[in-house]
Amino acid sequence: MTSSLLLMNPALSWTDTVTTAALRARRWRSPISAMIPNIHLPMRSLGVKNRTSVDDIKSLRLITAVKTPYLPDGRFDLEAYDSLIHMQIINGAEGVIVGGTTGEGHLMSWDEHIMLIGHTVNCFGTSIRVIGNTGSNSTGEAVHATEQGFAVGMHAALHINPYYGKTSLEGMVSHFEAVLSMGPTIIYNVPSRTGQDIPPMVIHTILQNPNMAGVKECMGNDRIKGYVDKGIVIWSGNDDECHDSRWAFGATGVISVASNLVPGLMHELMFEGKNPSLNSKLMPLIKWLFQEPNPIGLNTALAQLGVIRPVFRLPYVPLPRARRLEFVRIVESLGCENFIGEKDVEVLDDDDFILVGRY
Repeated sequence: MTSSLLLMNPALSWTDTVTTAALRARRWRSPISAMIPNIHLPMRSLGVKNRTSVDDIKSLRLITAVKTPYLPDGRFDLEAYDSLIHMQIINGAEGVIVGGTTGEGHLMSWDEHIMLIGHTVNCFGTSIRVIGNTGSNSTGEAVHATEQGFAVGMHAALHINPYYGKTSLEGMVSHFEAVLSMGPTIIYNVPSRTGQDIPPMVIHTILQNPNMAGVKECMGNDRIKGYVDKGIVIWSGNDDECHDSRWAFGATGVISVASNLVPGLMHELMFEGKNPSLNSKLMPLIKWLFQEPNPIGLNTALAQLGVIRPVFRLPYVPLPRARRLEFVRIVESLGCENFIGEKDVEVLDDDDFILVGRY
C-alpha cells in the first residue's frame, strides 16, 4: 500500500505516505454534534428561540388580524401589505396576526406563509408584535410551521384546535402541548369555523405551560368572564362584543378585523375607557363586515378604499354592488378621515375585480 502511494505521487515523503495510509485505514465516524436523536434539526423545540416574553404578549390590547393583499396574478402584493402594516403602527395597533383567517393563511402554501411572517418581522418587528398563525389540524404541520415561524423571528404563535378531522378532548390537549414548548402562544377558539368548541377544561389543563399567553375567545362574554375570574388572559375574537368584553367582562383587548379599516377608532375603543357612544357608531360597519363570511367584506372594503388592488383569491368573491353602495354610506357616516388610505371611497364596478383561481 505504502509503495504504491509513493509510485503514484513521488513528491510525497515517507512520513506523509505513512500518515495518509493510516488515515485511510481508519473507520469514518459521524461527528458527535450531528448525532442528536429524535429532534427536528436545525431547531430544538425545547430551546429558547424567542426573546419576547409571554408577559409582553399578555399585555397587548389591540391586535389586528391583518389582510394579505394580492397582485393581479395572485402573488402577494408586498408593497400594499407594508403600507397596511405601517398604517396599523401609526394608529396604535400593538400586534398583528399574520396569515390568520382574515389574512387568508388557509389559501397560502406554507412557504408563502413563513415568508410573510419573516418579511413582517424583518420590516416591522421592532415596532409591532408579529404573531404568526402557524396552527393546523395536523399536529405535525403545526409543529413544523411553528418551528419555522419562531426561526424567522415571530414573537408569538396563534393556534387553533384541529378542525374537520376533529379529535377528543385528550387529543386536543396533546395537540396544544406539542406546540406550546416553542414559544409564547395564543389559543384560538372559534367553533363556528372549526366545528368544535375548546372547553374550559382543556384551557385549564394547558394553562400550566409557561408559554401559554392566553385565549382568543369567540364564545361570548360569559365564557370570557369565567376565564378572567380565574386570572386567564383573554382577547375577544368578536368586534361586535369587544367593547363590553374589555370594559365590563375584563378582557385584555381584542384581536380585530375592523381595525384593518379604522385602527384609530378601535384603539380608542380599547384604550380610553368605556365609550358606548363610539361603540354604537361602529356597529353598522362591523355588521356590514360580517354579512358574509370573513374576509369577504374586508377584502371588498379595502379595495373600495383604494389601499389594495381589487384582487381576490378564490373561493372568495367581492360583495355585490348594493353592498358596496352601503359601504360608501357607512364611510361617509363615520367620517372618511377615520378610515385608512388617502383616496376617496369608490363603489367599483363588477368588472374591476379580478378573481384568481390558480395561485
